[in-house]
Amino acid sequence: MINAVIAAVGTMLVLSLSRVHVVIAIIVGALVGGLTGGLGIDATLKAFNSGLGGGATVALSYALLGAFAVAIAKSGLAHALADKALLLVDRQEATGGSHVKWLLIGLLWVVAIASQNILPIHIAFIPLLVPPLLYVLTKLQLDRRLIACVMTFGLITPYMFLPVGFGNIFLNQILLANVAKSGVDISQVNVTHAMGLPALGMVVGLLVAVFVSYRKKRVYDLEKIERVEQVAVHYNPLTLLVAGLAIAAAFIIQLWLDSMIIGALAGFLIFSVSGIVRWRDTDDLFTEGMKMMAMIGFIMIASSGFAEVLKATGEVQTLVQASAAFIGHSRGVGALLMLLVGLLVTMGIGSSFSTVPILAAIFVPLCVQLGFSPLAIVCIVGTAGALGDAGSPASDSTLGPTSGLNIDGQHHHIWDTVVPTFLHYNIPLLAFGWFAAMTL
Repeated sequence: MINAVIAAVGTMLVLSLSRVHVVIAIIVGALVGGLTGGLGIDATLKAFNSGLGGGATVALSYALLGAFAVAIAKSGLAHALADKALLLVDRQEATGGSHVKWLLIGLLWVVAIASQNILPIHIAFIPLLVPPLLYVLTKLQLDRRLIACVMTFGLITPYMFLPVGFGNIFLNQILLANVAKSGVDISQVNVTHAMGLPALGMVVGLLVAVFVSYRKKRVYDLEKIERVEQVAVHYNPLTLLVAGLAIAAAFIIQLWLDSMIIGALAGFLIFSVSGIVRWRDTDDLFTEGMKMMAMIGFIMIASSGFAEVLKATGEVQTLVQASAAFIGHSRGVGALLMLLVGLLVTMGIGSSFSTVPILAAIFVPLCVQLGFSPLAIVCIVGTAGALGDAGSPASDSTLGPTSGLNIDGQHHHIWDTVVPTFLHYNIPLLAFGWFAAMTL
Protein backbone atom coordinates (compact mmCIF):
# COMPACT_ATOMS: atom_id res chain seq x y z
CA MET A 1 0.00 0.00 0.00
CA ILE A 2 1.28 3.50 -0.84
CA ASN A 3 2.88 5.49 1.96
CA ALA A 4 0.63 8.24 3.39
CA VAL A 5 3.36 10.90 3.12
CA ILE A 6 3.89 10.16 -0.58
CA ALA A 7 0.13 10.14 -1.19
CA ALA A 8 -0.45 13.43 0.66
CA VAL A 9 2.49 15.38 -0.79
CA GLY A 10 1.92 13.91 -4.28
CA THR A 11 -1.75 14.93 -4.22
CA MET A 12 -0.91 18.43 -3.02
CA LEU A 13 1.75 18.94 -5.72
CA VAL A 14 -0.38 17.56 -8.57
CA LEU A 15 -3.33 19.75 -7.62
CA SER A 16 -1.09 22.81 -7.18
CA LEU A 17 0.54 22.26 -10.57
CA SER A 18 -2.96 21.92 -12.05
CA ARG A 19 -3.63 25.49 -10.84
CA VAL A 20 -5.97 24.43 -8.05
CA HIS A 21 -5.61 27.01 -5.25
CA VAL A 22 -2.84 26.05 -2.84
CA VAL A 23 -5.13 26.10 0.23
CA ILE A 24 -7.54 23.65 -1.43
CA ALA A 25 -4.61 21.49 -2.60
CA ILE A 26 -3.24 21.35 0.96
CA ILE A 27 -6.62 20.41 2.48
CA VAL A 28 -7.31 17.68 -0.11
CA GLY A 29 -3.72 16.41 0.26
CA ALA A 30 -4.16 16.19 4.03
CA LEU A 31 -7.41 14.22 3.63
CA VAL A 32 -5.79 11.81 1.16
CA GLY A 33 -2.78 11.36 3.47
CA GLY A 34 -4.92 10.76 6.54
CA LEU A 35 -7.18 8.24 4.82
CA THR A 36 -4.22 6.46 3.21
CA GLY A 37 -2.51 6.31 6.61
CA GLY A 38 -5.54 4.60 8.14
CA LEU A 39 -6.69 7.50 10.33
CA GLY A 40 -10.22 7.60 8.97
CA ILE A 41 -12.12 10.78 8.16
CA ASP A 42 -12.87 11.77 11.78
CA ALA A 43 -9.32 11.29 13.04
CA THR A 44 -7.90 13.05 9.97
CA LEU A 45 -10.10 16.10 10.48
CA LYS A 46 -9.29 16.12 14.20
CA ALA A 47 -5.55 16.06 13.51
CA PHE A 48 -5.91 18.73 10.81
CA ASN A 49 -7.96 21.00 13.08
CA SER A 50 -5.56 20.56 16.01
CA GLY A 51 -2.68 21.64 13.78
CA LEU A 52 -4.35 24.81 12.52
CA GLY A 53 -3.43 26.72 15.67
CA GLY A 54 0.26 26.19 14.91
CA GLY A 55 0.01 28.53 11.93
CA ALA A 56 -2.19 31.15 13.59
CA THR A 57 0.68 33.14 15.12
CA VAL A 58 2.51 33.34 11.79
CA ALA A 59 -0.70 34.28 9.96
CA LEU A 60 -1.50 37.08 12.42
CA SER A 61 2.10 38.29 12.21
CA TYR A 62 1.88 38.59 8.43
CA ALA A 63 -1.53 40.28 8.60
CA LEU A 64 -0.15 42.97 10.93
CA LEU A 65 2.95 43.20 8.78
CA GLY A 66 0.72 43.89 5.78
CA ALA A 67 -0.95 46.78 7.60
CA PHE A 68 2.48 48.11 8.60
CA ALA A 69 3.64 47.85 4.96
CA VAL A 70 0.64 49.88 3.75
CA ALA A 71 1.42 52.54 6.36
CA ILE A 72 5.02 52.72 5.14
CA ALA A 73 3.73 53.06 1.57
CA LYS A 74 1.52 55.93 2.79
CA SER A 75 4.59 57.69 4.22
CA GLY A 76 6.35 57.52 0.85
CA LEU A 77 9.62 56.00 2.14
CA ALA A 78 9.70 53.00 -0.16
CA HIS A 79 8.38 55.14 -3.01
CA ALA A 80 11.22 57.61 -2.47
CA LEU A 81 13.58 54.71 -3.14
CA ALA A 82 11.49 53.67 -6.15
CA ASP A 83 11.52 57.25 -7.52
CA LYS A 84 15.33 57.34 -7.31
CA ALA A 85 15.45 54.01 -9.14
CA LEU A 86 13.01 55.32 -11.76
CA LEU A 87 15.27 58.32 -12.43
CA LEU A 88 18.17 55.93 -12.92
CA VAL A 89 16.04 53.91 -15.35
CA ASP A 90 15.28 57.04 -17.39
CA ARG A 91 18.98 57.89 -17.52
CA GLN A 92 19.77 54.31 -18.47
CA GLU A 93 17.34 54.47 -21.40
CA ALA A 94 19.13 57.61 -22.58
CA THR A 95 22.62 56.10 -22.30
CA GLY A 96 21.77 52.49 -23.20
CA GLY A 97 23.29 51.06 -20.02
CA SER A 98 21.95 48.19 -17.93
CA HIS A 99 23.46 48.94 -14.51
CA VAL A 100 20.09 49.70 -12.85
CA LYS A 101 18.93 46.13 -13.47
CA TRP A 102 21.95 44.72 -11.67
CA LEU A 103 21.69 47.35 -8.95
CA LEU A 104 18.12 46.30 -8.11
CA ILE A 105 18.90 42.58 -8.32
CA GLY A 106 21.90 43.14 -6.03
CA LEU A 107 19.81 45.22 -3.59
CA LEU A 108 17.13 42.52 -3.22
CA TRP A 109 19.81 39.81 -2.95
CA VAL A 110 21.69 41.67 -0.19
CA VAL A 111 18.53 42.56 1.75
CA ALA A 112 17.29 38.95 1.56
CA ILE A 113 20.60 37.65 2.92
CA ALA A 114 20.69 40.32 5.65
CA SER A 115 17.15 39.32 6.69
CA GLN A 116 18.58 36.03 7.97
CA ASN A 117 21.48 37.31 10.08
CA ILE A 118 22.37 41.02 10.20
CA LEU A 119 18.74 42.02 10.77
CA PRO A 120 16.92 38.68 11.25
CA ILE A 121 13.42 39.63 10.10
CA HIS A 122 13.06 36.80 7.54
CA ILE A 123 10.39 37.65 4.91
CA ALA A 124 9.19 40.79 6.72
CA PHE A 125 11.13 43.03 4.30
CA ILE A 126 9.28 41.77 1.20
CA PRO A 127 5.89 43.54 1.55
CA LEU A 128 7.76 46.70 2.61
CA LEU A 129 10.28 46.84 -0.22
CA VAL A 130 9.09 44.85 -3.24
CA PRO A 131 5.64 46.34 -4.14
CA PRO A 132 6.93 49.94 -4.49
CA LEU A 133 9.81 48.67 -6.67
CA LEU A 134 7.52 46.55 -8.84
CA TYR A 135 6.76 49.44 -11.21
CA VAL A 136 10.49 49.97 -11.77
CA LEU A 137 11.14 46.25 -12.22
CA THR A 138 8.34 46.14 -14.79
CA LYS A 139 9.67 49.11 -16.73
CA LEU A 140 13.00 47.29 -16.89
CA GLN A 141 11.07 44.18 -18.10
CA LEU A 142 12.81 42.06 -15.48
CA ASP A 143 11.44 38.52 -15.27
CA ARG A 144 9.76 38.18 -11.87
CA ARG A 145 10.76 34.51 -11.76
CA LEU A 146 14.35 35.76 -11.57
CA ILE A 147 13.49 38.05 -8.64
CA ALA A 148 11.72 35.15 -6.89
CA CYS A 149 14.84 32.99 -7.29
CA VAL A 150 17.10 35.78 -6.01
CA MET A 151 15.01 36.36 -2.88
CA THR A 152 14.50 32.65 -2.15
CA PHE A 153 18.26 32.14 -2.37
CA GLY A 154 18.76 34.89 0.22
CA LEU A 155 16.07 33.43 2.49
CA ILE A 156 17.53 29.90 2.54
CA THR A 157 21.28 29.77 1.85
CA PRO A 158 22.44 31.94 4.81
CA TYR A 159 20.65 29.86 7.46
CA MET A 160 21.98 26.57 6.03
CA PHE A 161 25.58 27.80 5.89
CA LEU A 162 26.29 30.72 8.26
CA PRO A 163 25.84 29.99 12.01
CA VAL A 164 24.50 33.45 12.87
CA GLY A 165 20.93 34.75 13.18
CA PHE A 166 18.50 32.13 11.88
CA GLY A 167 21.57 30.11 10.89
CA ASN A 168 22.55 29.81 14.55
CA ILE A 169 19.10 28.35 15.30
CA PHE A 170 19.12 25.94 12.36
CA LEU A 171 22.76 24.82 12.43
CA ASN A 172 23.61 24.86 16.13
CA GLN A 173 20.38 24.62 18.10
CA ILE A 174 18.55 22.23 15.78
CA LEU A 175 20.94 20.37 13.44
CA LEU A 176 23.98 19.78 15.67
CA ALA A 177 21.84 19.35 18.79
CA ASN A 178 19.68 16.64 17.20
CA VAL A 179 22.66 14.81 15.67
CA ALA A 180 24.38 14.82 19.09
CA LYS A 181 21.13 13.71 20.76
CA SER A 182 21.18 10.65 18.49
CA GLY A 183 24.57 9.60 19.82
CA VAL A 184 27.16 11.07 17.43
CA ASP A 185 30.23 12.93 18.75
CA ILE A 186 30.10 16.36 17.10
CA SER A 187 32.90 17.98 19.11
CA GLN A 188 35.22 18.04 16.08
CA VAL A 189 32.54 18.96 13.52
CA ASN A 190 32.75 22.34 11.78
CA VAL A 191 29.13 22.85 10.71
CA THR A 192 30.09 25.46 8.08
CA HIS A 193 32.50 22.95 6.54
CA ALA A 194 29.80 20.26 6.59
CA MET A 195 27.26 22.46 4.78
CA GLY A 196 29.73 24.23 2.46
CA LEU A 197 29.23 22.07 -0.65
CA PRO A 198 25.40 21.99 -0.37
CA ALA A 199 25.46 25.80 -0.08
CA LEU A 200 27.66 25.92 -3.20
CA GLY A 201 24.90 24.00 -4.98
CA MET A 202 22.52 26.84 -4.10
CA VAL A 203 25.01 29.34 -5.59
CA VAL A 204 25.18 27.32 -8.81
CA GLY A 205 21.38 27.31 -9.01
CA LEU A 206 21.27 31.09 -8.52
CA LEU A 207 23.84 31.68 -11.26
CA VAL A 208 21.89 29.49 -13.68
CA ALA A 209 18.67 31.40 -12.90
CA VAL A 210 20.30 34.82 -13.31
CA PHE A 211 22.50 34.23 -16.35
CA VAL A 212 20.72 31.44 -18.24
CA SER A 213 17.08 30.69 -17.41
CA TYR A 214 15.63 34.18 -16.84
CA ARG A 215 18.12 36.54 -18.45
CA LYS A 216 15.67 37.53 -21.21
CA LYS A 217 13.19 40.36 -20.79
CA ARG A 218 9.58 39.64 -19.87
CA VAL A 219 6.70 42.07 -20.49
CA TYR A 220 4.10 42.82 -17.78
CA ASP A 221 1.10 45.16 -17.85
CA LEU A 222 2.04 48.48 -16.24
CA GLU A 223 -1.61 49.54 -15.96
CA LYS A 224 -2.37 46.62 -13.63
CA ILE A 225 0.39 47.77 -11.27
CA GLU A 226 -0.88 51.34 -11.31
CA ARG A 227 -4.34 50.14 -10.29
CA VAL A 228 -3.14 48.39 -7.12
CA GLU A 229 0.12 50.14 -6.25
CA GLN A 230 0.31 53.91 -6.05
CA VAL A 231 3.16 55.08 -8.26
CA ALA A 232 2.78 58.76 -7.34
CA VAL A 233 2.93 59.20 -3.57
CA HIS A 234 3.53 62.57 -1.90
CA TYR A 235 6.24 62.61 0.74
CA ASN A 236 8.46 65.10 2.54
CA PRO A 237 11.40 64.93 4.99
CA LEU A 238 9.03 64.66 8.00
CA THR A 239 7.10 61.67 6.63
CA LEU A 240 10.35 59.96 5.68
CA LEU A 241 11.79 60.59 9.17
CA VAL A 242 8.70 59.18 10.90
CA ALA A 243 8.77 56.15 8.59
CA GLY A 244 12.43 55.56 9.46
CA LEU A 245 11.67 55.77 13.19
CA ALA A 246 8.67 53.44 12.84
CA ILE A 247 10.72 50.82 10.97
CA ALA A 248 13.58 51.06 13.47
CA ALA A 249 11.17 50.72 16.39
CA ALA A 250 9.38 47.76 14.80
CA PHE A 251 12.61 45.88 14.15
CA ILE A 252 14.13 46.64 17.56
CA ILE A 253 10.96 45.52 19.37
CA GLN A 254 10.74 42.40 17.19
CA LEU A 255 14.32 41.43 18.04
CA TRP A 256 13.89 42.33 21.72
CA LEU A 257 10.60 40.51 22.32
CA ASP A 258 11.00 37.95 19.52
CA SER A 259 7.52 38.92 18.33
CA MET A 260 6.76 40.13 14.81
CA ILE A 261 3.20 40.86 15.96
CA ILE A 262 4.20 43.40 18.63
CA GLY A 263 6.91 44.89 16.40
CA ALA A 264 4.54 45.52 13.48
CA LEU A 265 1.84 46.84 15.84
CA ALA A 266 4.30 49.29 17.43
CA GLY A 267 5.37 50.57 14.02
CA PHE A 268 1.77 51.01 12.93
CA LEU A 269 0.93 52.93 16.12
CA ILE A 270 3.84 55.32 15.52
CA PHE A 271 2.37 56.16 12.12
CA SER A 272 -1.05 56.73 13.71
CA VAL A 273 0.22 58.93 16.55
CA SER A 274 2.39 61.00 14.19
CA GLY A 275 -0.62 61.85 12.02
CA ILE A 276 0.84 60.41 8.81
CA VAL A 277 -1.92 57.85 9.02
CA ARG A 278 -5.05 59.72 10.12
CA TRP A 279 -6.95 58.01 12.94
CA ARG A 280 -10.20 57.86 10.94
CA ASP A 281 -8.35 56.08 8.11
CA THR A 282 -6.77 53.37 10.26
CA ASP A 283 -9.63 50.89 9.81
CA ASP A 284 -9.49 51.04 6.00
CA LEU A 285 -5.70 50.99 5.93
CA PHE A 286 -5.52 48.07 8.35
CA THR A 287 -8.05 46.11 6.28
CA GLU A 288 -6.14 46.85 3.07
CA GLY A 289 -2.91 45.58 4.61
CA MET A 290 -4.50 42.41 5.94
CA LYS A 291 -5.99 41.67 2.51
CA MET A 292 -2.53 41.98 0.99
CA MET A 293 -1.16 39.23 3.25
CA ALA A 294 -4.34 37.15 3.56
CA MET A 295 -3.28 34.40 1.14
CA ILE A 296 0.06 33.73 2.79
CA GLY A 297 -1.63 33.62 6.20
CA PHE A 298 -4.27 31.09 5.16
CA ILE A 299 -1.67 28.91 3.42
CA MET A 300 0.51 28.90 6.56
CA ILE A 301 -2.51 27.94 8.70
CA ALA A 302 -3.55 25.15 6.31
CA SER A 303 0.04 23.86 6.03
CA SER A 304 0.23 23.54 9.83
CA GLY A 305 -2.85 21.31 9.73
CA PHE A 306 -1.33 19.33 6.85
CA ALA A 307 1.89 18.76 8.80
CA GLU A 308 -0.08 17.60 11.84
CA VAL A 309 -1.93 14.99 9.75
CA LEU A 310 1.39 13.67 8.38
CA LYS A 311 2.74 13.34 11.92
CA ALA A 312 -0.47 11.68 13.17
CA THR A 313 -0.27 8.95 10.52
CA GLY A 314 3.16 7.92 11.86
CA GLU A 315 4.21 7.23 8.29
CA VAL A 316 7.09 9.69 8.15
CA GLN A 317 9.03 7.18 10.27
CA THR A 318 7.64 4.29 8.19
CA LEU A 319 8.87 5.98 5.00
CA VAL A 320 12.35 6.46 6.45
CA GLN A 321 12.49 2.89 7.76
CA ALA A 322 11.32 1.49 4.44
CA SER A 323 14.08 3.45 2.72
CA ALA A 324 16.59 2.08 5.24
CA ALA A 325 15.52 -1.47 4.47
CA PHE A 326 15.97 -0.84 0.76
CA ILE A 327 19.44 0.65 1.16
CA GLY A 328 21.30 -2.45 2.33
CA HIS A 329 25.00 -1.64 2.72
CA SER A 330 25.38 0.85 -0.15
CA ARG A 331 26.52 4.25 1.10
CA GLY A 332 25.78 5.93 -2.24
CA VAL A 333 22.23 4.61 -2.45
CA GLY A 334 21.75 5.33 1.25
CA ALA A 335 22.79 8.99 0.98
CA LEU A 336 20.62 9.51 -2.11
CA LEU A 337 17.50 7.94 -0.57
CA MET A 338 17.88 9.88 2.67
CA LEU A 339 18.13 13.14 0.73
CA LEU A 340 15.08 12.24 -1.39
CA VAL A 341 13.04 11.40 1.72
CA GLY A 342 14.10 14.73 3.24
CA LEU A 343 12.96 16.52 0.07
CA LEU A 344 9.57 14.83 0.18
CA VAL A 345 8.97 15.41 3.91
CA THR A 346 10.09 19.05 3.88
CA MET A 347 7.95 19.85 0.82
CA GLY A 348 4.97 18.50 2.76
CA ILE A 349 5.67 20.11 6.12
CA GLY A 350 6.97 23.34 4.54
CA SER A 351 9.65 24.03 7.16
CA SER A 352 13.20 22.72 7.28
CA PHE A 353 13.41 23.81 10.92
CA SER A 354 10.57 21.40 11.79
CA THR A 355 11.85 18.58 9.56
CA VAL A 356 15.37 18.10 10.98
CA PRO A 357 14.32 16.70 14.40
CA ILE A 358 12.04 14.17 12.67
CA LEU A 359 14.72 13.03 10.23
CA ALA A 360 17.70 13.05 12.61
CA ALA A 361 16.20 10.50 15.00
CA ILE A 362 16.15 7.82 12.27
CA PHE A 363 18.79 8.99 9.78
CA VAL A 364 21.66 9.28 12.27
CA PRO A 365 21.67 5.60 13.42
CA LEU A 366 21.39 4.57 9.76
CA CYS A 367 24.34 6.81 8.80
CA VAL A 368 26.42 5.32 11.62
CA GLN A 369 25.53 1.82 10.42
CA LEU A 370 26.66 2.71 6.87
CA GLY A 371 29.97 4.10 8.17
CA PHE A 372 29.55 7.81 7.44
CA SER A 373 31.82 10.24 9.32
CA PRO A 374 30.30 12.70 11.84
CA LEU A 375 30.94 15.51 9.32
CA ALA A 376 29.11 13.59 6.57
CA ILE A 377 26.24 12.75 8.95
CA VAL A 378 25.72 16.43 9.76
CA CYS A 379 25.84 17.22 6.03
CA ILE A 380 23.26 14.53 5.14
CA VAL A 381 20.78 15.47 7.87
CA GLY A 382 21.21 19.22 7.29
CA THR A 383 20.83 18.93 3.51
CA ALA A 384 17.87 16.52 3.84
CA GLY A 385 16.17 19.10 6.08
CA ALA A 386 16.92 22.07 3.81
CA LEU A 387 15.82 20.24 0.65
CA GLY A 388 12.27 21.14 -0.20
CA ASP A 389 12.22 24.50 1.58
CA ALA A 390 12.71 26.01 -1.88
CA GLY A 391 9.99 24.67 -4.12
CA SER A 392 7.41 23.85 -1.46
CA PRO A 393 4.02 25.52 -2.06
CA ALA A 394 3.63 25.87 1.73
CA SER A 395 7.09 27.26 2.59
CA ASP A 396 7.40 30.90 3.64
CA SER A 397 10.59 31.01 1.51
CA THR A 398 8.32 30.76 -1.56
CA LEU A 399 5.19 32.38 -0.13
CA GLY A 400 7.15 35.50 0.87
CA PRO A 401 8.42 36.33 -2.65
CA THR A 402 4.97 35.63 -4.12
CA SER A 403 3.29 37.99 -1.64
CA GLY A 404 5.41 40.87 -2.93
CA LEU A 405 5.52 40.00 -6.64
CA ASN A 406 1.83 39.14 -7.12
CA ILE A 407 0.11 42.26 -5.81
CA ASP A 408 -1.15 42.99 -9.34
CA GLY A 409 -2.08 39.37 -10.13
CA GLN A 410 0.69 38.89 -12.72
CA HIS A 411 2.84 36.39 -10.80
CA HIS A 412 1.51 32.87 -10.21
CA HIS A 413 2.65 31.29 -6.93
CA ILE A 414 3.16 27.77 -8.32
CA TRP A 415 4.44 28.35 -11.85
CA ASP A 416 6.36 31.60 -11.24
CA THR A 417 7.83 30.95 -7.77
CA VAL A 418 7.52 27.31 -6.68
CA VAL A 419 8.51 25.56 -9.93
CA PRO A 420 11.47 27.90 -10.71
CA THR A 421 12.89 27.67 -7.17
CA PHE A 422 12.37 23.89 -7.10
CA LEU A 423 14.27 23.39 -10.36
CA HIS A 424 17.09 25.82 -9.62
CA TYR A 425 17.73 24.95 -5.97
CA ASN A 426 16.51 21.46 -5.07
CA ILE A 427 18.20 19.71 -8.00
CA PRO A 428 21.70 21.20 -7.43
CA LEU A 429 21.27 20.93 -3.66
CA LEU A 430 20.48 17.22 -4.07
CA ALA A 431 23.51 16.69 -6.32
CA PHE A 432 25.99 18.71 -4.26
CA GLY A 433 24.63 17.28 -0.98
CA TRP A 434 25.10 13.72 -2.24
CA PHE A 435 28.64 14.48 -3.47
CA ALA A 436 29.50 16.10 -0.12
CA ALA A 437 28.18 13.11 1.82
CA MET A 438 30.34 10.75 -0.22
CA THR A 439 33.54 12.81 0.12
CA LEU A 440 33.47 14.22 3.66
